[in-house]
Amino acid sequence: MIELLWWVFAALAIGGGIAMLMSRTPVASLLFLVLTFFSLSAIYVLLGAYFIAALQVIVYAGAIMVLFLFTIMLLNLGHDYRNDLRGAGWIIVAFTAAGVGAWAVSRAFGLEGALVDRGGAERIDAAVTELNAVGAIAMPLFRDYIVPFELTSILLLVAIIGAVLLAKRRV
Repeated sequence: MIELLWWVFAALAIGGGIAMLMSRTPVASLLFLVLTFFSLSAIYVLLGAYFIAALQVIVYAGAIMVLFLFTIMLLNLGHDYRNDLRGAGWIIVAFTAAGVGAWAVSRAFGLEGALVDRGGAERIDAAVTELNAVGAIAMPLFRDYIVPFELTSILLLVAIIGAVLLAKRRV
């Protein structure tokens, strides 16, 4: 049952990401991105990482998406009322293709059960026992992955500045 749910949420996450990229309106893209974040959160729950799942929902699906929604509304990117969400056929095809693609990639690279094979659950439990949940996330993030973390911050800042400059050009 857990494996089936994992595949369903993986297909939803990948399909939501594809639909986010293919959407014509920014609000629809935002909604598909929220779907992707909730699907990732469900996958974290299935892996037993409840704290990361809660952070995923609170920080990304909550705070950052609200910030993006306010940015989109403040920039007033036009009133193109074409409805992306009406045609459900291509969405079903995208989700199905994403699920089949994820399954094929996992079969090709032998990723099935990879987390369990490497002792991922035991390693996570040991880190949570030693450092508690926040420390188990914060220590590797700010000690081992500080450069990618800061590069991601800079990338997001550049994207926001670029969006403001593009929107400001039309005003």
